[in-house]
Amino acid sequence: MIPELGTYCLIIAVHLALAAVCLPLLGIYTNNKKLINLAGPLTISTCCLLVVSFSLLIYSLVNNDFSVAYVASNSNSNLALLFKICAAWGGHEGSLLLWAMILAIWAVLVSSLARDLPTEFTAKILAVMAALLLGILVIMLISSNPFLRVLPDIPIDGNDLNPVLQDFALAIHPPILYFGYVGFAVPYAVAIAVLCSRDLPTQWVAWLRQFVLL
Repeated sequence: MIPELGTYCLIIAVHLALAAVCLPLLGIYTNNKKLINLAGPLTISTCCLLVVSFSLLIYSLVNNDFSVAYVASNSNSNLALLFKICAAWGGHEGSLLLWAMILAIWAVLVSSLARDLPTEFTAKILAVMAALLLGILVIMLISSNPFLRVLPDIPIDGNDLNPVLQDFALAIHPPILYFGYVGFAVPYAVAIAVLCSRDLPTQWVAWLRQFVLL
């Protein structure tokens, strides 16, 4: 049931990301403040679902649920707890889910720190980030779902984690690395929002600088 909940979270997240793209932009086009103001709540809701989904993947790994293809391929019962957790990004599907979750976290940071920017400008930034997230989630559900089952032939034990990741420093480097280069979606989204705006807020460059430096 846990893997199915993870998949359901991804499905709902796809719909929320689609809404986060369409509704705020529709609100800008129709000058509907209520739709524009949905950008923040939709962003936070999508992020929460992805955090839950990623947590469910870790739960499956820690509890040796080898009925999940990803767990069977990237973990085994003899792995230390730390490396079972790190196996969440030890394979392609898990890495893609981590990527999506970090992108969603960056979007929440943008939503939280954009209080000095005009609401419409912020909504455009969040819509671009939601579009990027939507693309990743669609790919994940179509061809890279980390929650797929291997039934009815459940293996007794799983394969090993990538030996390269069975070292503390190398195990934690993917999330740190992802945090950096996934974060460059923020200046990209701001650049698109700038190109799509006629009246630019004067403070957008100084506001963006903190993200680029981070």
